[in-house]
Amino acid sequence: MIERLTYYLSEHPSIANFRWSHTHSWGSTWSFLFTSISSYLGLTLFLHLTLLLLLRHRRPVPLGPVPALHSLSMALISATIFTGILFSAAAEIRDTRWFWRRSKTTPFQWLLCFPLGTRPSGRVFFWSYIFYLSRFLHTLRTYFTVLRRRKLPLSQLFNHSILICMSFLWLEFSQSFQVLAILLTTSVYSVVYGYRFWTAIGLPSACFPFVLNCQMVLLGANLLCHVGVLLLHLIKGGGCNGIGAWVFNSVLNAAILLLFLNFYVKMHLGRRRRKVGDHFNAMVEAQVHEVKQKDI
Repeated sequence: MIERLTYYLSEHPSIANFRWSHTHSWGSTWSFLFTSISSYLGLTLFLHLTLLLLLRHRRPVPLGPVPALHSLSMALISATIFTGILFSAAAEIRDTRWFWRRSKTTPFQWLLCFPLGTRPSGRVFFWSYIFYLSRFLHTLRTYFTVLRRRKLPLSQLFNHSILICMSFLWLEFSQSFQVLAILLTTSVYSVVYGYRFWTAIGLPSACFPFVLNCQMVLLGANLLCHVGVLLLHLIKGGGCNGIGAWVFNSVLNAAILLLFLNFYVKMHLGRRRRKVGDHFNAMVEAQVHEVKQKDI
């Protein structure tokens, strides 16, 4: 069973012989990247304005089981990508260990820092390509938000556009750190979307902001890995492959981190203010009740 799974996830010819190419890989051109992101932003804005004009009552549009099915499919896709790139990374480490001994490179260093001259071909880049394509399915949540909450989710638009751009750069420039980034992202997303499916079918939710906390853990882990890439690039003689794209990627990750920190702090401050307000109201009600008892 394990051998068959390993074959279909890392040794199949379509995986082992994969090559990122502008002529053979769907969605691999810069024009496609810019057109797809522009279409995503434009379609979201068009949907929002259409709802404002046609449905002025601001009620959420019923979507039925569609969001739950989307969450289930994204959880399964994320789990598949995680397993596939894990098996593929293990196979790459096994096949190229002899070469690393000459340059004194460890498997963990390879996960953070690709050697110079690495080309976007082979097992791990196949799963990186599947991860890139899955980002477009991820954007469907934006339309669910517009239809349900009747608001334009600017943070979601920004976040999803950046994720599509970053995953494209990973392939285009054979960027270092992408294997570890995909492992971290898909592991967290499989849990998050599994939880969203859990709550969408009516099962009890957590007593704390589960999804937001998972996203903060992911961003914190990414930040630590980015520090590791920078240190390896400075320490290693030749440096890491795709470091220019990594710098741009780091700037985008920093923007996402600041966005989430801002939202996280505002949410916790709002919770604290509500708790203080509830405590104050309870004290006032208790004093009023005490006064009424004395009057009686």
